[in-house]
Amino acid sequence: MKISLPLVLLFLFCGVTNEVFAQTEIVFHPTHEPKKANAPYSDAVQAGNLFFLSGQIGMDHSTRTMVQPGITTETEQVVKNIKAVLEQHGMTLDNVVKCTVVLSTMEDFAAFNAVYSKYFTKKPARTTFAAQNLALNAKVEIDVIAVK
Repeated sequence: MKISLPLVLLFLFCGVTNEVFAQTEIVFHPTHEPKKANAPYSDAVQAGNLFFLSGQIGMDHSTRTMVQPGITTETEQVVKNIKAVLEQHGMTLDNVVKCTVVLSTMEDFAAFNAVYSKYFTKKPARTTFAAQNLALNAKVEIDVIAVK
């Protein structure tokens, strides 16, 4: 019987990766904000040392209202919100490896990028696109993946 080396390697790889994934515990962390305790999502989900944070908009979480409209003020608040969630898990913006950015219009890209680049100095991977009708008429929403 002839055995193919690539086939053997494939079976070995699949066995190893299945074993690794089977041992990865997934933790759906409760929110650090009591007013969001009944929300149908987690602020952060952990899989091993990876943290997947839910999208943040320019809402001041102490008042549960949006900050003054505008891409600059909203982006500042979004970053503040991301930092708050990361800090709950012992991390900083330096732990972020991937950002997904949704702008309400690409016309805000330059102003958004000016604020973003002040905070994400490690230059994590990023996807940016525009979509209409973000929650609460936000101009920007960002979700991140961080590694602890």
